[in-house]
Amino acid sequence: MLHTYSGYEDAVARNLKQRIESLDMEDKIFNVLVPKEKKIRIKNGKRKEVEEKIYPGYVLVEMIVTDDSWYVVRNTPRVTGFIGSGTMPIPVSAEEMKDLQKRMGATDQKYTIEFSVGDPVKIIDGPFKDFDGKVSAVDEERGKVKVMISMFGRETAVELDSLQIKKL
Repeated sequence: MLHTYSGYEDAVARNLKQRIESLDMEDKIFNVLVPKEKKIRIKNGKRKEVEEKIYPGYVLVEMIVTDDSWYVVRNTPRVTGFIGSGTMPIPVSAEEMKDLQKRMGATDQKYTIEFSVGDPVKIIDGPFKDFDGKVSAVDEERGKVKVMISMFGRETAVELDSLQIKKL
């Protein structure tokens, strides 16, 4: 596992692949991977699928560690070093790789909702904008939050996208 400048993981992976090819190191450096998973973000009521890095600032490299292969990887632009002690990288276990590949290939879509039942919230978008309420239910599968608001002198439940509200 390599440590890189955060935000440059894809560029490091691309550069490293080019260096491996141009220096004929395919027999020692086999695979370069930036671990990502697909998530769904909801903004202004619209769903958008995004790829999010699982380990920001890190790139996985499958390789046989020799002086030459270590030098090629270590001297790739924006690589700050290997994860490990001194100059010897610590390998990622097969079990960790299996878990990581399962997570990367996950087909069930995940919404990121940071609200829980009972949280006081303010509605910031939509027809109920500027109303205050309390979260009564969270539906993570659909990315929806049910909020109880006071309207016409009584409590009324409204269903909103999670990005239409903010915590008070």
